[in-house]
Amino acid sequence: MSSVKQVQVTFDCASPERVGRFWCEVLGYVPPPPPEGFVTWDDFNRSLPPEKRDAWFVASDPSGVGPRLYFQRVPEGKVVKNRVHLDVRAGTGLVGEERVAALEAECARLVALGGVRVRLLTADEENESCLVMQDVEGNEFCLD
Repeated sequence: MSSVKQVQVTFDCASPERVGRFWCEVLGYVPPPPPEGFVTWDDFNRSLPPEKRDAWFVASDPSGVGPRLYFQRVPEGKVVKNRVHLDVRAGTGLVGEERVAALEAECARLVALGGVRVRLLTADEENESCLVMQDVEGNEFCLD
């Protein structure tokens, strides 16, 4: 049996580029260069039939370490909590008030980009504090 070499995380969304660019800012990811023969992604998009325009967006870790993110347009809206979500490791190695301050600072940066602060889950006997947020289309994620 072979082992998995790479993982791609796929987001269903209404506006793939908008959601994808938000996550590029969150994670420091970048979109790939436009396909050969096109100067920009807008040029490529205009070459597609109307029903295929703005249907997807890709973001990749420029270091090649993190998973590729793929954003695909779907007709239905989000109606329930995600069954899977990303934890953005903004407070790794920090505890107590120092951790909460780091999470709140990153939250403020992401709110300025269109993210939504949901709630702070304070530390207990088993877990350190984390901050629950939503991206620009309401997909939950945690600052951890």
